[in-house]
Parts: sequence; structure tokens; C-alpha cells
Amino acid sequence: MSSSLERLSAGALRWLDGNLEFFDPFSASGRPATHAKAKAALELALLCHCAARLPDPPDTLDGATALVRKLWQDPGLPRLFEDVPKHASAYRLIYAALAPDAIDGTQVRAALARLEPGFLTPRDKSPYQRIEIRHYADKAGVRHTVEPYAELLPHSPLVAFRAAGPGDGTTQDGAPLTGPQAYALTHTGFYLSDFGQTWPGLGGGALTHARDLVRRMLCHCVEHDRWDLAAELVLTQFVLGCEPLDTSEGAAAVDRLIRVQRSDGAIPGRSAALEAPASASPGEFFRKAYHTTLVTALMALVVSSPRPS
Repeated sequence: MSSSLERLSAGALRWLDGNLEFFDPFSASGRPATHAKAKAALELALLCHCAARLPDPPDTLDGATALVRKLWQDPGLPRLFEDVPKHASAYRLIYAALAPDAIDGTQVRAALARLEPGFLTPRDKSPYQRIEIRHYADKAGVRHTVEPYAELLPHSPLVAFRAAGPGDGTTQDGAPLTGPQAYALTHTGFYLSDFGQTWPGLGGGALTHARDLVRRMLCHCVEHDRWDLAAELVLTQFVLGCEPLDTSEGAAAVDRLIRVQRSDGAIPGRSAALEAPASASPGEFFRKAYHTTLVTALMALVVSSPRPS
């Protein structure tokens, strides 16, 4: 592992381990339990799931893994998804897909039984949404009728999105993509590659286009201190076959994350504009910092690990 990635991951994992009480919606620090707390638990489970597949999983995640196992057997967690009806089925599917091995699956089966009719079909869904559903449905082992990735790929954000022209006023601060588009771009790469475990299926001009779009967006994020997107885009470079630290924009993004990482290991917000103020309470700071810190840990762990053969 490079010293820069080692520093990022070690610090981020240390902070996450020291703040597990805030990931638990039912702890004194986590109350009141809300869907936002449930979403944080899902993100923690994703980190544990991805880290467990690496050749050398970090011991620092032992506490997080134990918390996920406990929460996934608590009927209260999936109930929190009901607070956001628009996204409840997506949360239930992700919850099932990330269930730890060898646990009582009662709550998982109950969550899957409550998926909306038609949710596991391509009907009325964008190619990006269908890729996301297929990824988690396959991981959860549930039947669906979403098309194969090969059919979805030409219409996916990685291939179909085009960067905004300079000065055309369609994106904030002259960004190549809007915020939602940028997240769709990175997440598509994650799902198609199972977070770096498999090749995403791109080749030729499509691969060249995707890499260039990621490069342009990453340069913008470094320039404008958009930290969580920078971390996600570095990971996207990796899943697209690049060595991020060998690119100027990837190295610059990692350097910027190191510069903003606090001594306790936290990345203090999604961006400089959304950085937690010095007066933030522990709970407010957690809400501002946990996502970017977790994404940074995930990126550093995956990018520094050997590619699966």
C-alpha cells in the first residue's frame, strides 16, 4: 500500500471505529432513530462487505462488522425504511444484499417480501436504476427481470453521458456533469465492477470516453474541493483499469484528501462548502463527516489492494 493511501485508510478507519455509536440508530447517541441513521448503517455494511473480500481485511473493522451483524437481526432497522416510501424498496433490497453470512435471515426475508410490485423489473426505470437493481438483486440472490449488463452498458452513464461545454451554464461552477450525474457515473462503475472485483465490460471507444469523463470530473472536484466525489472518482478510475496514483488528477485528489483529513482521521464534510463548523456537536459533526470519511476509507482500501485475477 502506498504511504498516502495507507495514511488515508488508517485514519479514516480509526475515526469510523471510534464513532460506531452514531451508526447504531438504537444507541443513546443514535437516537432518535431515523431513516438517515438507517442509511448510515447501510453504508457501513457496504464498507464491511467490500473490505471482507480483500486479501488482507483490516482488523479496525471488527467492531463495525459486529455492529452490522447485530443490526441486521434487529427488526427495528428495516422498519426505518418505511419513513421514506419513495426509496423504501431500494433500501430493503440493499439491506438484503449486504446481509452478513450465517445470521438469522428472518428480517431479511421479511424485507424482501415487502418490495413493491414491479420493483425488480425494468419498467419505468432508467438504465442507471436498472443497473443498480440488478447489482443488488444478484447479490441478494433474488429473481428479477432486468436486462443483462451488456444490454444496459451502451445506455449507462459511463457511455451515454456527455460533458457540458465550457461556459454553457448547464452545470454549477462549470462542472462537466451535474452532481446527480456525477454520482450516477461513479455508482455505475461500482455496480458493474462489483466495487473492483470484476471488469465492468467496457472496451474500445466506450472505455476511452468513460475514462476521459471521469478524468474531467475529477479535475473539477479537486479544483473545487468536492471531497466525497473526488474519492468516488478515484475509485472509479481504478475500476476502469487505471492506476489512479499514476495519473495527475488521481494523485492530486488523494493529496487533497490527505490535506483535509483531520488528526483524528475524519474528512470533515462532503466538500469545503459543506465542511462541519468548529462549533458542531458530536452528532452534527458525524452527520457531516461520516459519508466522506467512509467513502475515503473504501477507496483507499480497494485501490491499494491487488486487482482480482
